[in-house]
Amino acid sequence: MRVLTGAISHETSTFTPVPTTEESFYERFGVRAGAEMLVAFEGSNTPLGGFIEGAAAHGFDLVPALYAEAHPSGPAPRTVLDSILREFLTYFDEAGHIDGVLLEMHGSMVVEGLPDADGHILSVIRERVGPTVPVVVQLDIHSNISRRMVHEADVLIGRETFPEVDMAVRGRECADVLVRMVRDHLQPTMALTRIPMAWGLNQVTEHAPMREAIARLHALEAKPDVVCGSIATCFPLADVPDMGASVYVVTDNDEAAAQRYADTLAEWIYERRECWQGSMPSTKTALRDAEAVGKYPIVLADRNDNTGGGSPGDSTGLLRAFVEAKLEAACILYLVDPAAVACCEAAGVGAVLTISIGGKSSPLQGHPVALEVEVHGLSDGRFRYDGPMYAGLEGAMGPSAYVRAEGIHILLVTTREQPFDTAFSRSLGLDPREMRYIGVKSAAHFRAGFESWAGQIVVVSEASVHSPEHVAFSSLGREVFPLTSSADHGG
Repeated sequence: MRVLTGAISHETSTFTPVPTTEESFYERFGVRAGAEMLVAFEGSNTPLGGFIEGAAAHGFDLVPALYAEAHPSGPAPRTVLDSILREFLTYFDEAGHIDGVLLEMHGSMVVEGLPDADGHILSVIRERVGPTVPVVVQLDIHSNISRRMVHEADVLIGRETFPEVDMAVRGRECADVLVRMVRDHLQPTMALTRIPMAWGLNQVTEHAPMREAIARLHALEAKPDVVCGSIATCFPLADVPDMGASVYVVTDNDEAAAQRYADTLAEWIYERRECWQGSMPSTKTALRDAEAVGKYPIVLADRNDNTGGGSPGDSTGLLRAFVEAKLEAACILYLVDPAAVACCEAAGVGAVLTISIGGKSSPLQGHPVALEVEVHGLSDGRFRYDGPMYAGLEGAMGPSAYVRAEGIHILLVTTREQPFDTAFSRSLGLDPREMRYIGVKSAAHFRAGFESWAGQIVVVSEASVHSPEHVAFSSLGREVFPLTSSADHGG
């Protein structure tokens, strides 16, 4: 049994000024082709790591194609996607006989002229491999699922955790299902129910109320006729017709049952649509309220400038609030500012200099903050994740600097990325566990490496290109709660 594998993945914001180029697909984990790809991801908590584990457990051969994943950013040019697809399909053409395809995708990719780029990718792959070769895809929990995606793939399996610590587990599940199709003649039938809703703040799966939604999903998956089921909370920063939450379910040769199960869970979710929303205070208000509680360290998450959603990562509201509060034992992870890093590199470790930090990508990110800082560390940005997210995988933040402005410690980076754990900070000599106040440019993934020891976590709102007042939709083509005035559950 021979299975082609790889990834074409991008979470696309249609509101960010951050461009996506061909080079973008090399910046995060790099485009790794052929056997190099399997070496890089073996043993890692990634979907591909799960595919590799599944191949070893079931005794089938993985035929590596291409791994192309850009960090979240704006829509890529069509020529970039066409080039990636051509290279991916070259590996298929050279592979000889293939029994199946295991593919990692995000599920919210937008390309210039292709609002449903994931559906397009799957249709191109399906046309090349033919109608009888099983195609099983592992998706992010923040997918905008289209009917075209459901039609072109045999099975879609989404992640069930946020933070997404189950990437390898879901990859292994994909491999298990593919083996059942090839060896046990499983006949998957998949159904989709779209929910006219954009999921809000309350989607951390270890917390109520999201915990109950996942429990209901697991109860559904325990039914003997259900192969797998998924909840997609959506990626709300995409102004495309398919943006919105959904439920998709796979049964064994019973599409009517799959649709019934998907409809029932989707209805339950939509009836509780107010529960999934939430509000965010400013950093100033959050600090005041958290100090009154008195549990430390206090972690403040700047959700609007989450680089994991495509934001530039250089908004200055969080930093400015820390400076104005004259905080001691405080740190900010991370501020994206290549120019500031270059100044620190020129000055060297131990130098004291005044630099302008942040606010360079867009006026909507706030004004730069001028600070006198001491350079405590410099790095090429290479490190290895502790996990659980991306455990074992090498990360690359690009040229980076650790600076201190009185009681505030700041990590300046070149490559946009959110802090999944403390490994990168420690590589520069900063241990966030020793801090009293921690600011992160992240929505929730930081929780995987921080929540177990944090005293309090507060998600805050500061000015950014992704602030609600700067995000206006014109392409949805339907009512989507709470973005539009009303929305009836249409399925």
